[in-house]
Amino acid sequence: MTDFTVRKIVVQIEEIFHEGGPVVSPAPVRGAIYAICANPFAGRYEPDLQPAMDKLKPLALQLTDRLVAALGGRDGIDAYGKGAIVGENGEAEHGAIWHVSGGYGMRERLGECRAIVPSAMKVGGLGTTLDIPLGHLNAAYVRSRFDVITVACEDGPRANEVLFALAMARGGRVHSRMGGLELDQVKGLDGLR
Repeated sequence: MTDFTVRKIVVQIEEIFHEGGPVVSPAPVRGAIYAICANPFAGRYEPDLQPAMDKLKPLALQLTDRLVAALGGRDGIDAYGKGAIVGENGEAEHGAIWHVSGGYGMRERLGECRAIVPSAMKVGGLGTTLDIPLGHLNAAYVRSRFDVITVACEDGPRANEVLFALAMARGGRVHSRMGGLELDQVKGLDGLR
């Protein structure tokens, strides 16, 4: 039995009005949600982790729904990412379980999403921070959507836990001016442009 019992769920929302330049309205918004779960593989080597990905799909859908609601609904969400922090008795592969369930959970709820879901994972203890990369939903080359949101839990993950996180954004970096593919140039055919 694979049991990822949830200890707690945390939602964070950031509105970025300026970074030293002019105040913008509406402000870009970034959000993240994470669940601190028991790690059923902590302290032992499990040769076949892939079946656990299916066990996490309901959690991914639940977290996606809650984050979309916290961001005020689906309209305008145009960037996403995911990540995991595995407690000290686990290994990085226990975070990699989140790749399929976390990514496809967001895609199922957000609709057409052709670009890869950026991801980050690591092993760490209480209070470890994780920079979750963000990228455009349909065109990975949209530079204005290259961003990050940092998550941390002061009391997790404990040694036998794992933190599974999802992130989304409405709008790009507040003062983006690095050129590259612009939103009005997105074709959204191959996930790149």
